[in-house]
Amino acid sequence: MHLHILGICGTFMGGLAALARSAGHAVTGCDANVYPPMSTQLAALGIALTEGYDAAQLEGVAKDADVFVVGNAISRGNALLEAILDGGRSYTSGPQWLAENVLRDKWVLAVAGTHGKTTTTALLAWILDRAGLDPGFLIGGVPLDFGVSARLTTAPLFVIEADEYDTAFCDKRSKFVHYRPRTVILNNLEYDHADIFPDLASIETQFHHFVRTIPRHGRLVVNAADPALGRVLARGVWSEIERFGPEETHAAADWTISESRSIRHAGVAQGSLASFPLLGAHNRLNALAAVTAAHHAGVPVRQSIAALASFRGVKRRLEVRGTAGGITVYDDFAHHPTAIAATVGALRREVGSARILAVLEPRSNTMKLGTMKAALPGSLAEADLVFCYAPRLGWDPAEALSALGARARTSGDLAELIDAIVIAARPGDHVLVMSNGGFGGIHDKLLARFADG
Repeated sequence: MHLHILGICGTFMGGLAALARSAGHAVTGCDANVYPPMSTQLAALGIALTEGYDAAQLEGVAKDADVFVVGNAISRGNALLEAILDGGRSYTSGPQWLAENVLRDKWVLAVAGTHGKTTTTALLAWILDRAGLDPGFLIGGVPLDFGVSARLTTAPLFVIEADEYDTAFCDKRSKFVHYRPRTVILNNLEYDHADIFPDLASIETQFHHFVRTIPRHGRLVVNAADPALGRVLARGVWSEIERFGPEETHAAADWTISESRSIRHAGVAQGSLASFPLLGAHNRLNALAAVTAAHHAGVPVRQSIAALASFRGVKRRLEVRGTAGGITVYDDFAHHPTAIAATVGALRREVGSARILAVLEPRSNTMKLGTMKAALPGSLAEADLVFCYAPRLGWDPAEALSALGARARTSGDLAELIDAIVIAARPGDHVLVMSNGGFGGIHDKLLARFADG
């Protein structure tokens, strides 16, 4: 079968492309925004990419396509999509294709939540892999230990990042309702995706649709501290539930972790994550959720703890891109105020009194709409200096960040912003770049400038 994938460089669609290629299908695709790491991964797989959505693809690279897999970034009015519809060509959504061709007959372990999905999915896949269970997976990022975002195996287990974003132009349900998992992590839930959800209650409804798909002997692994998840479950649960949380505030949870990283299950000590390398309390909770889910799949806690000690992280999650001139540059995917605060806070705990220069691109649809602008100053409070790149926003970032005073600087010109960062930076600083896009290659540009002195 020949699949032509529209929006192939998105993390989900790129992973789907890799799975389809591994299954023996011919795969081509197109996208308007091609940048690493997904473009690099696809090139390594030998998957041909076409820039843009010109309808001429139907007479060229996609002429013999059996099915067009349409990503959720593609809307009516897109030239290629309109030509597909006019021509009566076969099409489907990514989640539906995945459910019908990959997930059928698998024990699916799904990770859902506003924050931490990618890291937690990678942690769970790594635990199962180290336990010898050879899981397949589809992750919204590239784990350093695997080097790819997706893998297809003959083993019964499949780990997937379960996104609440809508499925496609023709299917406005959340992606995760297609996956039919047996094990589910519900990590957290707050308002996001302001471009498609009017309020938090509407997202809670989608999460409850997801809960309705879990079988009676399936298991929900739920963050005990999250009030929105509590409201979701109050609507009805038909499956097993295990709750997790920090021991100091949620000792009644089934699984807890203390500030000293000791894990308890039903009050009984299970071991310690003392050697777990990821920074931040949020990542310790991510790890606890992964341990709990792996336990449902039969992995003893001691094996999970051993696996987590060797986990190397995920690209673009507090990833060190390099050090030059005594200045360290990090890349992180954080783009929601809660995630920004957690990332800056985790780095602060690691570097102590050293200066943190936070460099932010409010690029997500939610941030572009200004829905979260009031929360931005507080999320950046632990940074010493803040640089915001905002070329095309419907709100004023300088005004939104004015509470930070002279610590915050904004610019709509990338070269100008880089100049300002280079002038401000000094040896010993930590430059934390946060964006859910390529950010114009700012990481390498900064490192080159720092190296030049």
